[in-house]
Amino acid sequence: MCGIAGFIDHTLDRDAGREVVGAMLERIAHRGPDARGTYHDEAVWLGHNRLSIIDLSEAANQPFRYGDLMVIHNGEVYNYVELRTELESAGLRFRTTSDTEVIAAAYSHWGAECVNRFMGMWAFVIYDSKRRELFISRDRFGIKPFYYISDGRRFYFGSEYKALKGTPVFDSRLNEKQVARGLQLGWVGYGDETYYRCIRALPAASNLFLRVEDGRPEVRRYWDIKTGDQLDGTSEAHEERFRGLFETSVSMHLRSDVTVASCLSGGLDSSAIVSMAQQLEPGRPYKSFSVYYEGKGDVDERPYIREVINKYPSIVPHYISPGDDEVGEAFHHALHHADVPCTGSSFISQYFLMKGIAAEGIKVVLDGQGSDEYLGGYMHTYYRVVADRLSGFSPGAAWSLTRDVNNQLGAGPGKRALHFMKSILSLLNDEQSLYAMEYRNYYPFLCNLTRMKTPFMLSHVPGSRTDNFLYHLVFNTSLPSLLHYEDRNSMAFSVESRVPFLDHRLVEFVFQLATDEKVRGTVTKHILRKALRGILPEAVEKRKDKKGFVTPGENKWLRGPLSHLLDIDFSGLGILNRRKCEKLIRDYKAGDNSKAILAWRLAVFAYWCKMDGHANA
Repeated sequence: MCGIAGFIDHTLDRDAGREVVGAMLERIAHRGPDARGTYHDEAVWLGHNRLSIIDLSEAANQPFRYGDLMVIHNGEVYNYVELRTELESAGLRFRTTSDTEVIAAAYSHWGAECVNRFMGMWAFVIYDSKRRELFISRDRFGIKPFYYISDGRRFYFGSEYKALKGTPVFDSRLNEKQVARGLQLGWVGYGDETYYRCIRALPAASNLFLRVEDGRPEVRRYWDIKTGDQLDGTSEAHEERFRGLFETSVSMHLRSDVTVASCLSGGLDSSAIVSMAQQLEPGRPYKSFSVYYEGKGDVDERPYIREVINKYPSIVPHYISPGDDEVGEAFHHALHHADVPCTGSSFISQYFLMKGIAAEGIKVVLDGQGSDEYLGGYMHTYYRVVADRLSGFSPGAAWSLTRDVNNQLGAGPGKRALHFMKSILSLLNDEQSLYAMEYRNYYPFLCNLTRMKTPFMLSHVPGSRTDNFLYHLVFNTSLPSLLHYEDRNSMAFSVESRVPFLDHRLVEFVFQLATDEKVRGTVTKHILRKALRGILPEAVEKRKDKKGFVTPGENKWLRGPLSHLLDIDFSGLGILNRRKCEKLIRDYKAGDNSKAILAWRLAVFAYWCKMDGHANA
């Protein structure tokens, strides 16, 4: 994990270029404290801050030269060992044991098609000094970030917003569409859009091509999930296949020349990773890190965490419980590193988790992001599952499932009926229509954007309503925001966070399974539970309560150590409907928690604008 930055700018002389690239790297110094390097070829500047994980020698520092190619890389290609062997058999030679050299060699041998052979997370830039071309790529799920500004003549890029601020091409005007998406839906971006009009994100699973003398970037998608087709075979065979793919993924994610640890929440996903890591390396001491809160209404997952530790005594647990004073003191720093106005309070818990991991000298940690999105882990998946049963002319089965799910949640007849009505809504509307309704109606619409069309387009993909829902969770509505926070919080403390559930081979396999193998009755993530039976502690495997990364932020913190966020001067925030916003905050201060999440988003957005200098947003 590292930080990359650079540009093509024909208007700067050598001294000015050196100063600009140096300032860009300094703004993201936290991403790579182990080494810093730059490269210059006329108008082309490349910069790199290194966090040394694989091949710790200076020979693997970046920018890395491979013939006519210069490479800067953020992330890890986990199958670099196998690729290196294949490339050596084709006659290529290596001088380091780094995955960066494998990327360069793979590109020299296979060209842009090399990315289809990679398994991992990456955002890299390859400059071909002979052809005067840039080849840029981002991993399939967008685990690693890449942002750029292009004005047709100049091209600037970096791993975070921060790298681009202060450059000659940065314009601080906000993207009103993204502000609205953030407030109404909680997304931190969409497609190539960011909170700034001028900054673009390279979308997940995409390559960018740029000729130095041309200046116009061309973006092409290189991969997508295939939906709609279902695998033949028995459930037992599918469970065995899932277990094998998951074991391979965890094994590859453990590859490192420094110590690897894990986050452990007590939930199914992180427990699965830790348990499999212990299966692969039995008896090896392995550090885990967990956040908990004590108090009325707070969630404390330590009983389930202890189930994992009791089954695998080699785990060395570390517990972190941020107090109110710590939250108040850390908020500004956490928000600065987030780059965006955070739309929920769980990012603070993750911030303290990564801080604790770094304090123990850990540079690599495994985390469980991604599983909920494609394995049907969220309870609102059931709206689409029930809708699919209705579309199959099975109203009795649809109602029975609705009843059973709501009984498990302790919901009464009224909520059961509402759940069923929402499922009917999912039957009659596609994902675009459903999210458009949520965007406009779930919360009071707070922006002065009445003429603006719905600022997203969720296309229909082949397959069931459930398949469509899960597909968009992965690529548009949920996972991109979670990965954004994962990256920023971990890199704030120079920690590389790896997510084994996002091995693309595992995700492709699950999308070819019938819904019943993902969500069976009231059991979510069914195949994960069955495949890891005996590996997971029984109490964790049979958990049916979905907690998520629960924090006391939207109520306790916002009324306690972060209450100052509610003192908002709306006069400088013209993008917002002042009357609606003032009423929302006034009602919240009076004790109305019905829209606490929206109050949080509004308060944090206003503070972020002030912190970032957007007085007239």
